[in-house]
Amino acid sequence: MITRTLQKKLRQLSTKYPFVTITGPRQSGKTTLAEMTFPDYKRVSLEDIDNRLFATEDPRGFITTYSDRTIIDEVQRVPSLLSYLQTHTDRKHNVGMYILTGSQNAALMQAVDQSLAGRVGILTLLPFSHEELRDADIVPQTINAEIFKGSYPRLYDYDIEPTDYYPNYIKTYVERDVREIKEIGDLAKFTRLIKLCAGRIGQLLNKTSLATECGVSAPTVDAWLSVLEASYIIHFLRPDYRNFSKRLVKSPKLYFHDTGLACSLLEIRSVAQLDTHYLRGGLFENMVVNEFLKREFNRGKEPTLSFWHDSTGNEVDLLCTENEMQHAYEIKSGATFSKDYFKGLNYWGKLSGADATQKIVIYGGEKNMNTSDGAVTSWSGF
Repeated sequence: MITRTLQKKLRQLSTKYPFVTITGPRQSGKTTLAEMTFPDYKRVSLEDIDNRLFATEDPRGFITTYSDRTIIDEVQRVPSLLSYLQTHTDRKHNVGMYILTGSQNAALMQAVDQSLAGRVGILTLLPFSHEELRDADIVPQTINAEIFKGSYPRLYDYDIEPTDYYPNYIKTYVERDVREIKEIGDLAKFTRLIKLCAGRIGQLLNKTSLATECGVSAPTVDAWLSVLEASYIIHFLRPDYRNFSKRLVKSPKLYFHDTGLACSLLEIRSVAQLDTHYLRGGLFENMVVNEFLKREFNRGKEPTLSFWHDSTGNEVDLLCTENEMQHAYEIKSGATFSKDYFKGLNYWGKLSGADATQKIVIYGGEKNMNTSDGAVTSWSGF
């Protein structure tokens, strides 16, 4: 069983709050993490119809049965239960009473915010990070293999081929989860939207273009993108709005939470096919951005990542504040370093007043370097 980095923060928050909520994509390992961290806790899943009826029709009886030290899976299935749990924990005045999990972020957080405000620690668990794979000595042999395989735990625990895993994941997601989040009449067009999004990884979001190609209205695209974001299929990187340039883009950039899922949607069937694919650079960038997200979430922090792009095409792929100082990252999939990689970073540095320690290139090569422009970091040791 692979140790998850988030385990330390989960254990810590359980000594501070009566509830800790773990949210994240389906099959990211939420229940496994909770059971590994609290092996002596009971576990009940509200995915099970009988348990759901019990919690809905007899919430007091449910709480009598599960009065303390319990993991409750998919708690957003019965949001009304949380009010009863809140009253129960307020009487007991204990910490670490319930670990809650859920994979529909919007529904879960709405229920938690309404009933458990001030009583709950909230954590997000994404699929395996590169660091977790490296510590377990199961990192795929090449960058392309890691992009293609993705990071979902079941792929590694059961040695499942990505070409078997992801089509079933997508089918289950579209046919089941989407309908529970929002009633979508035309699932074929919704599926087309997901595939169109995969073809726009790392690009500025253009809702009008998506609406035209998908054959739906712009408000529909907006609603469907919200569904994809709430269920941890896609995420957006927001632009940085610092005022050293007035001509900044306002659209976010679009990424997927897992590159293996994106490869499946792009109909990439093998690592060899990825070698020459037109989106190989975008997928590498997506993978790196995801690592920054996972690093923050695994510390129990809300990520504050952004990018910088002006109207004349000058760009920095990623901005991240570390130790109260903003650092800029250029992400390149090439295995050979080029001084041109610092072009956008140097332009941003002149405007922002940043020095060389704040400019970093992450690339697909093996050698780490310190140049006069900034650091060059290999993906392999990231």
